[in-house]
Amino acid sequence: MQTQSTGGFRPAESLRVMRILLIAFIAVSLALPVSAGAEARPDPIAVGRGGEMEQVDRYLQMQMQRLQIPGLAVAVAKDGRLILERHYGTASVEFGAPVTSDTVFAINSVTKAFTGVAAMRLVEEGRLDLSAPVGRYLTDLPEAWRSVTIRQLLSHMSGLPDVMRAPTVETDAAAAWTWVLAQPVRFPPGQGFHYCQTNYTLIQRVVNQIEGRAPEAPLAEAQLAIAGMADTHYGDAYAVIANRAPTYRWTLGGPMITGYRAAASTTPSTLTATSERFLPFRRASSGMNSTVGDMARWMIAIQDGRILNEQSLETLWTPVAFNDGQKGQWGLGWQILSRGDHRAVGMTGGGRAAVFLYPEDGVGVVILTNLTGSFPEDMIDKIASIYSPGLDLSGVPALRIALEEQGYDHASAAAATIERNHPGLVWPEAELNDWGYRLLSTGRARDALEVFKLVASHYPDSANANDSLAQAFLVNGDNAGAAIHYRRALALDPTNTSAARHLAELGAATP
Repeated sequence: MQTQSTGGFRPAESLRVMRILLIAFIAVSLALPVSAGAEARPDPIAVGRGGEMEQVDRYLQMQMQRLQIPGLAVAVAKDGRLILERHYGTASVEFGAPVTSDTVFAINSVTKAFTGVAAMRLVEEGRLDLSAPVGRYLTDLPEAWRSVTIRQLLSHMSGLPDVMRAPTVETDAAAAWTWVLAQPVRFPPGQGFHYCQTNYTLIQRVVNQIEGRAPEAPLAEAQLAIAGMADTHYGDAYAVIANRAPTYRWTLGGPMITGYRAAASTTPSTLTATSERFLPFRRASSGMNSTVGDMARWMIAIQDGRILNEQSLETLWTPVAFNDGQKGQWGLGWQILSRGDHRAVGMTGGGRAAVFLYPEDGVGVVILTNLTGSFPEDMIDKIASIYSPGLDLSGVPALRIALEEQGYDHASAAAATIERNHPGLVWPEAELNDWGYRLLSTGRARDALEVFKLVASHYPDSANANDSLAQAFLVNGDNAGAAIHYRRALALDPTNTSAARHLAELGAATP
């Protein structure tokens, strides 16, 4: 069972011609965008120095070729200074335009990190109370919504229905909002986690009401001015933004199983252009576009205290607890991940943008790409470790680096080695689970299966771990293995209707 979803991508009719041109380009060139070494070379004028830069170049070029990423940019800030900025590959496949320091990328849900900061600026001023119910600020909400706190909205613990599921979310904001207001809540506030764009639309309305702006106004303008982010803009595929790279995705071949491509497929993948629509009422959750240099300037402004004071940053980066006291993986618009006794705090967007700060190490890393499904968050820890030798990469980041080098069939052995070197290590279930689903979504079903096996071996009594493993078995064509773990998931959680449905569908294949 997937623990987090960032929503789907719907192609727009207006980009049909672009896709036709793209297919023609690929047919003529008979080569992938990054298959030739020259096309993946970094911009020679980018900022960087010495052996660290060479390590970054080798690592990112390898990842670009493995994942077939057309274009990528990276920046590293340390102790308040920009120490690396590099640009690789092709920004526009159609026109052969290279990625440069001026290339603007869509950053999607990284926008939420800006929203968390905007909310905390009001908390600093004493104008917003994180513990207050949203009903204190907005009176036109259903009764079941009013007790949700601002903190629960920012950490996705509200239990509210997701406006992204509204049929008109990309075409008619009023109708979409009317639809979501009529939906039932998923669970009581604070009882669970549900990644939900409704939360941030409410925060957008609250912050704008306090600031005296229109309800749908964007929230990050003050941060952009403080950090000097002149090339960062709000907008979607329908907006004209200078130097913006198109967004692509690989459409995998073969049959779909439970929403993912079957592992045995030999049908070639196809590179296609994508289109996204972010109506203004969603601009607290998505819709920003930026250069890697601008994002580095924002990281530096966060680090040096120009945007928030130290106490506010700690509040921003403290994991919010559920009702039972257990801490979640989210602070206020930021994900909080353990890296040994240090932290990685940041946000990802659209499966193609990621920014993380390492507060105890004074390091920040941002990677932007033009490929949905490149998941640069899986590359950031490696880059951070190059510039922070004291960063203890145990757990998931250490395992990810090991498996990319050794192969995913070595998952158990590699995990055992990490555990020996880090006594007392606790593998984070949610982080492992999210990684497995990222692998599934990019057609790496066999690799995903090994990760899900590891999760279930460490959490045998977790209904979610068994459900995820069952799904991976199913995608890999092992119906018997799927049945075993769907049964376990259902025994652990009798309300799991999905597991029950899959067992019924397996029928005679169920032992």
